[in-house]
Amino acid sequence: MADSSMSLAALSALLAERAAALSAAVGSPLTPPAYLDLVRRSQSVDDVAGQVLKLCVQQARDAGHTWQEIGDLLGVTRQAAFQRFGKPIDPRTGEPMDKTVRMTDAAERATAVVTHVLEGRMEEARRSFNAEVLAAFTDKARGDGLAAVTGLVGAFEGFGQDDPFVRRIGDHTVVDVPLRYEAGDMKARVAFDGDEKVAGIFILPPETP
Repeated sequence: MADSSMSLAALSALLAERAAALSAAVGSPLTPPAYLDLVRRSQSVDDVAGQVLKLCVQQARDAGHTWQEIGDLLGVTRQAAFQRFGKPIDPRTGEPMDKTVRMTDAAERATAVVTHVLEGRMEEARRSFNAEVLAAFTDKARGDGLAAVTGLVGAFEGFGQDDPFVRRIGDHTVVDVPLRYEAGDMKARVAFDGDEKVAGIFILPPETP
């Protein structure tokens, strides 16, 4: 892992060095590469490339470029770009907000909750709800919400091919779970509070930031 304090020039040089080493390790057709070694080297290149991208975004922001410009360049919304690279300041403390995701099983738990809700196993789903969601997410609320989604995109067909997207937003861990429907894609969004209880659950269009 590269030192996070390295300059862009130093990181770029390190990236070039590791990419060259990966290229050399591929070898010739007469010398089959050690594939696990290639995986290790590729991961190393990916780690440094991620740091280079992060630092480039920071410098673009320092130069006055907007999140919209950066998001357009990366093919994501400005909010998605901000959530990935931004450094929000907590208005309560004036300190940088902690974006570290500590729920290592957030994707699996969110997928399980969504499965329980979609399949009508609400007793199991409610075990994960906090008090506010437990009071608000009645059987009627579930039925009305799923009916509205069915009216838009038809019957539920399964989960999407992409992995769930997990990030920290404020005090919450938020997970987007891709869903496939008869006439289009959607995503379930599950928010976990600081006690790792479900603080919100929604079904949204995939382009929703």
